[in-house]
Amino acid sequence: MKKGTSPGHFFQTDAEQALLDRRTAKATNKNGNPVVLKSKLLAAIPDPSSPSSLLIAESTGSVRRVNVDSGEAKQVFKGPTAPVTCVAVGGPTNGTVFAGSWDKDIWSWDLQTKQPGRKYSGHSDFVKAVVCAQLGSKACLISGGADKKIIVWDIETASRIHVIQDQTVTMMAVQSLVIDPVESTPDSILLVGASSDPHIRRWRITADTVEQLAEQVPGEANSVRPNILEHDTTVYKLVFDVEGEDVDLWTSSGDGTSKCLSRQKGFTTDDTIQHGHHVRTVAVTDQWVITAGRDEDVKVWNRTSGKLYCTLEGHYNEVTDLVVLDHGKRVVSVSIDGTVRTWPLQTGELDRINKEKEESAMEVEKETAKEESGDGLMTAEEEAELAALMEED
Repeated sequence: MKKGTSPGHFFQTDAEQALLDRRTAKATNKNGNPVVLKSKLLAAIPDPSSPSSLLIAESTGSVRRVNVDSGEAKQVFKGPTAPVTCVAVGGPTNGTVFAGSWDKDIWSWDLQTKQPGRKYSGHSDFVKAVVCAQLGSKACLISGGADKKIIVWDIETASRIHVIQDQTVTMMAVQSLVIDPVESTPDSILLVGASSDPHIRRWRITADTVEQLAEQVPGEANSVRPNILEHDTTVYKLVFDVEGEDVDLWTSSGDGTSKCLSRQKGFTTDDTIQHGHHVRTVAVTDQWVITAGRDEDVKVWNRTSGKLYCTLEGHYNEVTDLVVLDHGKRVVSVSIDGTVRTWPLQTGELDRINKEKEESAMEVEKETAKEESGDGLMTAEEEAELAALMEED
């Protein structure tokens, strides 16, 4: 234990100080052409009004529009005084930004003018996930919170249509919500939710009813289970693979894995990606699976072989979200470190990154070998000359 060098960290363990020193040294890297912001970045979605922009949830209590090509980041949706944890776009004309906050409310703004709209109050703890959907002629907002509840809202009136909880297995804090694009209909929403427990739950929602769906037990045709249980701990993110033929469900988890849950096999595991640490987020294209999380790296995996193809290094704190742009040509990562980084997904560019890393590693090996062999030290003649000079003095 020793005094730390940072304000607010007067005493730190050697391990904590080493982590701080490593992150400080890494903070200046320009990998991924970083856009540097002054807050922790907690979530991101594509901006439907601009193909090269994101809407990013910030710990400073705002949503910020960031153009990853120009670096422009001055447009801010303001209101909350507590961290914003999640963001979505929806409403009758798909022109409203919604953001869930630690203040227990969901805030809204006009996407173009940034003017504040309705505020949705009903959760008794942090709001952790928001998603928009259509239920008949009614535009709906669905939110999930640390209060273990999911609320379905009428966007126009801000009234609650349904409050949902698991009646069979205790549901912990909600982490992710996604709409199933295959099984939803004009008059019903098929909602899939993940939480701080390892269970994944599905609900059929109509204007008047909510039905939690039972799931078939793998390998037992006549048996059912109350939920999908394929992970060992927290499931942080759910993503439907809209590029795939079957629109399977991809997950990321605190157990260090990302999994493809096959629709045809009753949402049981079809593929497993061993990321190696807490996996906070996952994104998929027709060629790649991209994972990221607590180990700071963005990892690109070959979908066909399941093998790691490239590790993208640049962030120096936990990566919280990934957004695919340009129809799978780029992926953008956001992080607790306050940076927005853009990475190529073309095979040639990934190969170039791999080659540069290999060359850099070879240089390090050469320098290490040189030091171990004693190259660069004085020869016997040089040592004798130095000794003679010191005697003359």
